[in-house]
Amino acid sequence: MIRLVRLENFKCFEEQDLELGALTLLSGLNGMGKSSVLQALLLLRQSYQQELLQKTGLALNGDLVQIGTAQDALFEDAKEEKIGFELHLENGCKGKWRFNYNKEADVLDLDQSSLSDNIYRSSLFKDDFHYLQAERLGPRRFFEMSVYKVQQHKQIGARGEFTAHFLASNGAEKIPNEALAHQRAESLKLRDQVEAWLEEISPGTRIHIDLHKGMDLVNLEYSFVTGKHVSNSFRSTNVGFGLTYTLPVIVALLASNTGSLIMLENPEAHLHPEGQVRIGELMALAASCGIQVIVESHSDHILNGIRLAVYNQQIASDKIMLHYFERKEFNQGQTSVVTPRIDQNGRIDRWPDGFFDVWDKCLETLLTPRS
Repeated sequence: MIRLVRLENFKCFEEQDLELGALTLLSGLNGMGKSSVLQALLLLRQSYQQELLQKTGLALNGDLVQIGTAQDALFEDAKEEKIGFELHLENGCKGKWRFNYNKEADVLDLDQSSLSDNIYRSSLFKDDFHYLQAERLGPRRFFEMSVYKVQQHKQIGARGEFTAHFLASNGAEKIPNEALAHQRAESLKLRDQVEAWLEEISPGTRIHIDLHKGMDLVNLEYSFVTGKHVSNSFRSTNVGFGLTYTLPVIVALLASNTGSLIMLENPEAHLHPEGQVRIGELMALAASCGIQVIVESHSDHILNGIRLAVYNQQIASDKIMLHYFERKEFNQGQTSVVTPRIDQNGRIDRWPDGFFDVWDKCLETLLTPRS
């Protein structure tokens, strides 16, 4: 598990240390640097996968993230033209990498590194990892198959493009962590658990998957149970957008082993408020099982789902890290990070201006008599 990430001269950060918990929530206004934290980790992973990080350098473009050139990556007012990342793991392992700047390069040469022997055995670099970007695949007539990604490496894809194939291949297996089990599920099998959690979004949802191996395509459909009545199967394109958009999030959380790392961007997208709360609860349950979850979100409902999980003693408050990214004029336009703390009752000790406080501000305005 990653306990600390340090960024040096990367995008909007001159030098920034960020503590990570079992569940870390990154929030703040747009353009404040939340995604840059995720990108730093993704750059390390994709550079390792391209066999560049070990001896050559940093790949700025790949399957996980596309930064552009070094000019796009370097902090604008950098005093030294070096970009650096550092990781501290829970087991004491550390990794430090510094890269040389070349304005037009898309691979930065490795300047120096200082690594613990086991750093590349962490989940960031191995198969116990899922990353779902904000721009995931919504409903489609067909989805992709990949024996290499799904069956050999247990991946669902950064856009969730292999989720249906993953569920078809692994749906009969029991979920690794019974603490995530939904009480209304028919069994501990992954497919039954996914359907039960999907019911928190749309009651009675059932999943139907057909593999077309000759074309390497997967067909995903849904039906709905109301009492004893079961509807016909409907194409995902004819069902609410939120079901298909959220399916990869639920699958990643339920299918991951203890020790895995999951990075999520905007898991609340296309979900109604109650569904967002339940996803926040599921993320907290996963974190309580030793799965590290790093999530970027703009949703107060996601936050409240996490807070309720703490209140209901489903996860200890000290496993939660909240980071709010803001930009202050006195800080010469640089991003600064505020870290509110959550107590065992799910209460937060301070609410910086802009930290999920829009509802309170709107309510205050509405309750103020007009002159």
